[in-house]
Amino acid sequence: MKGIVLAGGLGSRLYPLTKVTNKHLLPVYNKPMVYYPIETLVRAGIKDILLVTGGNSAGDFLKLLGDGKEFGLTHVNYTYQEGEGGIAAALSLAKDFADGEKVVVILGDNVIEDNVRTYLERFKNQKKGARLLLKEVPDPERFGVAELKGDKVVGIVEKPKKPKTNYAVVGFYMFDSDVFKIISTLKPSKRGELEITDVSNVYLRRGELEFDVLKGYWSDAGTFESLFRANRLVARKAGIQQ
Repeated sequence: MKGIVLAGGLGSRLYPLTKVTNKHLLPVYNKPMVYYPIETLVRAGIKDILLVTGGNSAGDFLKLLGDGKEFGLTHVNYTYQEGEGGIAAALSLAKDFADGEKVVVILGDNVIEDNVRTYLERFKNQKKGARLLLKEVPDPERFGVAELKGDKVVGIVEKPKKPKTNYAVVGFYMFDSDVFKIISTLKPSKRGELEITDVSNVYLRRGELEFDVLKGYWSDAGTFESLFRANRLVARKAGIQQ
């Protein structure tokens, strides 16, 4: 199984911090933001990793990460996304890298406390389809939100004004090789992007979508508020008094 870290975009919600650098190079407590998703994959046993980046600071990732030895990797793969076409568009760039295998996709601004190895093992045993992680949050309207009925997801809505549940879809996705065919059929949303929520909903309609509820803390770091929260969560785990 291969891992993909999506670290492109312009980070406009963190302007002016992102005027001079990529969002994913900003610090979260004592590490660059992009370290956290890479470490999440490595802890789970994923060693074949592709980083998708973009913008004017793409070369800085190579200077920072190099060949990945700091993470116990023998090398890191890189590719470049032009512009902002959405998460699904960024993922489409990984088709050749995936080479028909199942993939694990994590957003470059996601900080996850839990070791996700258990969820990956469940996905390995899943014959086909996709698997999501959900987390109950106080501000679900910022995310893709899952509507649940018993132990099944019955719908996913991107950034709903009136969420039906508080269960956000974590920026960590597990897909079989069909994901690239699905992306090729998508049309841009009202935001002009190819939405990852639309990908998940295709799997849902097929009856091929499973999920787990994430343990431990989780935060994105794409806004000033969530960046501050991510810093506090990581610092607290490190034993820093606040």
